[in-house]
Amino acid sequence: MLRWAETAGIIAWGRNGRKQTLLKVPNLQQGLRLARRRTTTSCYNTLTPPMSHCMRIAFISKACLVGTYQRKLEELAALPDIDLTAIVPPAWTDERGTLQLEREHLDGYRLIVEPIVFDGSYHLYFYPRIARQLDALRPDLIHIDEEPYNFATYHLLRIAKRLSAKTVFFAWQNLNRRYPFPFNLIERAVLRRADACIAGNHASARVWRAKGFQGPIRVIPQFGIDPEIFSPDPGEPRNAVFTMGYVGRLVREKGLDLLLHAAAKLPGEWRLEIVGSGPRRRALIQLADRLRVRERVTFHPWLPSAQLPSRYRAFDVLVLPSRSKRNWKEQFGRVLIEAMACGVPVIGSTCGELPHVVGDAGLIFPEGEVAALHARLDRLRQDAGLRRDLAARGRPHVLQHYTQKQIAAATAQVYREVMAGG
Repeated sequence: MLRWAETAGIIAWGRNGRKQTLLKVPNLQQGLRLARRRTTTSCYNTLTPPMSHCMRIAFISKACLVGTYQRKLEELAALPDIDLTAIVPPAWTDERGTLQLEREHLDGYRLIVEPIVFDGSYHLYFYPRIARQLDALRPDLIHIDEEPYNFATYHLLRIAKRLSAKTVFFAWQNLNRRYPFPFNLIERAVLRRADACIAGNHASARVWRAKGFQGPIRVIPQFGIDPEIFSPDPGEPRNAVFTMGYVGRLVREKGLDLLLHAAAKLPGEWRLEIVGSGPRRRALIQLADRLRVRERVTFHPWLPSAQLPSRYRAFDVLVLPSRSKRNWKEQFGRVLIEAMACGVPVIGSTCGELPHVVGDAGLIFPEGEVAALHARLDRLRQDAGLRRDLAARGRPHVLQHYTQKQIAAATAQVYREVMAGG
């Protein structure tokens, strides 16, 4: 049985009366959490001192509040040359409401919950006391999971430079936009000082190069999927009525009004399941009433990430009918890969990155065109063979490109290149 002690922030373990230093941690509670987790071959989780060639990584991300996203952290921590600490806020508020931290996949790394100020303000929020955590961790590299024009990124980059830590920022932004003061100065400073950029899509990579970033840029989605969680269930009965689904924010740019108009034109029996929340909910319910299809459309509240696979499996098709705005276009479309991994056919628009994500494993329609979306829905409604074919193509497409393990491995390679000075 292991016996634990704390001495000046050093956690030690003893077996048969012998003691050996395991790891410096900020406090005993964190050390005990470390001890209870499964052992793996990673730097962090073996009951031996960390290997000398381990990279100490601080991964700072409000997105990792979501439980399924934490699988990426587990995959990173499982790599033999990474000693990982993740820092997240306790909650984040957006148009869907307040998302609390989901503690679902915590093996192999430290998780620190650090308060933020200006919750819900993407550009202004930051961690006012995070410097003391980073001072204690002394990371070799800080992964800032945030756009370069946001104050949180600049604040963390300043701390990193004081600690002589390398920095990598993540960006989804796929439009070359000009920002007002002071965010233009923040962006300029980050692009000048950061060591590398991970862009979530190809257009984003082009934006940051055009804006003058000189460091390495790698195109890697922010998160992938866990194929064991997002998987088909062959035991589930198929729907007697053709069922379309949407999962996401209820905002104008997601094109749900287009989906309602396209569905309303379908003959025969059908259902539309809308999962999510946002400011357009009331307007969408009113539109369904005007189209006289309200009894066929069900609005569900936003679901925790762990409940999404069973919801996807209840769909005959997942639809993402996004349309571009002057200041926005689709940056990835994560729900598409989640649905495909569950064996569900998908339809996406030509907005932003969606055609690249779908590839030849789903159907694409010109954004904003109700008639084209209707035609694809009606084709799938009538053709069960096509639905089976798309389902059979979708999951292999995701497994080839978009698993958490693949994305973690690609991200770790960026860390290695940065630490090597490449």
